[in-house]
Amino acid sequence: QVQLVESGGGLVQPGGSLRLSCVVSGLTFSDFAMGWFREAPGKEREFVGAASRSGAVTLYGESVKGRFTVSRDNAKNTVYLQMTTLKADDTAVYYCATTTRRVLSPSPGAYVDWGQGTQVTVSS
Repeated sequence: QVQLVESGGGLVQPGGSLRLSCVVSGLTFSDFAMGWFREAPGKEREFVGAASRSGAVTLYGESVKGRFTVSRDNAKNTVYLQMTTLKADDTAVYYCATTTRRVLSPSPGAYVDWGQGTQVTVSS
């Protein structure tokens, strides 16, 4: 049974930083590229970033480019999302997901298994 468990969310002030983690079990982690998405109330699920199977290739959504970094540790079956210079607009539930595609995709439909999400709230 595939499981993805996100953690690290919370309340942070504008301009602050957070690091999210996603631990994956039930599959061979290094066989899957990993993505991060977010969903704010009343909005569609938005692509945040993704990392290839090795982590050597990454892709980012325009709204987070230059502020967020996706990385992974295949020995720990974990993918990370380092978020800096956080803004109120970054407030959302953040999800990690797996994909078998070799070419990284920003489309939610390209991803197979999803975590339950972790809430990030940016507010003073």
